[in-house]
Amino acid sequence: MTGFATRAIHAGQDPDPHTGSVIVPIHSSSTFVQDGVGGLREGYEYARTANPTRTALETCLAALEVGLHGRAFASGMAATDVLLRATCRPGDHIVIPDDAYGGTFRLIDKVFRHWGIEHTAVGQSDLDAVRAAMRPNTRLVWCETPTNPLLNIADIAALAAVAHDSDARLVVDNTFATPYLQTPLTLGADVVLHSTTKYLGGHSDVIGGALITDDSELDEQVAFLQNGAGAVPGPFDAWLTLRGIKTLAVRMERHCDNAERVVAALQAHQAVTSVRYPGLATHRGHEIAAKQMRRFGGIVSFSVEGGASAALAVCARTRVFTLAESLGGVESLIEHPGRMTHASTAGTQLEVPANLIRLSVGIEDAEDLLDDILTALG
Repeated sequence: MTGFATRAIHAGQDPDPHTGSVIVPIHSSSTFVQDGVGGLREGYEYARTANPTRTALETCLAALEVGLHGRAFASGMAATDVLLRATCRPGDHIVIPDDAYGGTFRLIDKVFRHWGIEHTAVGQSDLDAVRAAMRPNTRLVWCETPTNPLLNIADIAALAAVAHDSDARLVVDNTFATPYLQTPLTLGADVVLHSTTKYLGGHSDVIGGALITDDSELDEQVAFLQNGAGAVPGPFDAWLTLRGIKTLAVRMERHCDNAERVVAALQAHQAVTSVRYPGLATHRGHEIAAKQMRRFGGIVSFSVEGGASAALAVCARTRVFTLAESLGGVESLIEHPGRMTHASTAGTQLEVPANLIRLSVGIEDAEDLLDDILTALG
């Protein structure tokens, strides 16, 4: 197997055989000529079903995650929706993290619950709690590691064993870590999910999602729904994501470098009551993260004295860190999860602390980032 950066640049992206173009073309055609009825050229007939630019992206995604099959979607939530419908039926049960991404929780709790899909939220760093939550009708263990926004760590290999002991599948949302930092399929996961909007695209200019698996039967079910429901990315979206992926390795190194500098500064500041980052030796999941991750990522969460009002004030005072939702772009972002990305968890078991701030540390000059966040803290 070739190295990660080589796969990111070349997997599924051979030079165009007709023109010699070294970059995958944007195939914007909605339909493809057939050589007689049913005579498809390289398998293409209609762009919702398949598109050459999307195929290149899907091939690359599978290669990066060391998987057999990759499927691209119009968003991370579209990928989540398709996976849930491919694997669950009314009366089934899902185990989710007790600090899951707000959008995932909203879809499972507000949509699939009304279709008869039950769920239990538990801390997935507690394997005994996960085992206790398993039921005969559990079909999925849904994992994020690191989690959003509390940055808790789950042991992927151990969770896979727990899921498989109950004939359930383990799904790992690998958006925060990216395949550059960890590859869940190699640790026993059955499916990897991405919001490719984030680090894979990397430039805050495209929305997308992906599912990668080694399970050919499951991939067929996913492909059927991908085509049947039609939540697919357009060719330009696929092309933008591919372009972003080419620099993923170098970007992730800079994200990690800058995040470590920011973490050190936050730890030394008197207004900061706690810092959440898996790279800290004091983080309770640090040893597991060190075992299954290359480095510890570009997301940092921290709490400040003074509750929600103080956290909101810090968010309002930054100038290099932009106040915005999402993450994983080249620019640094700051947000208040309780009022923004995780507002849907208010009043539930998954509600996040009111004084919590989440940073997506970008690739700007570290000194500018440090000056900005320290000035905002006062």
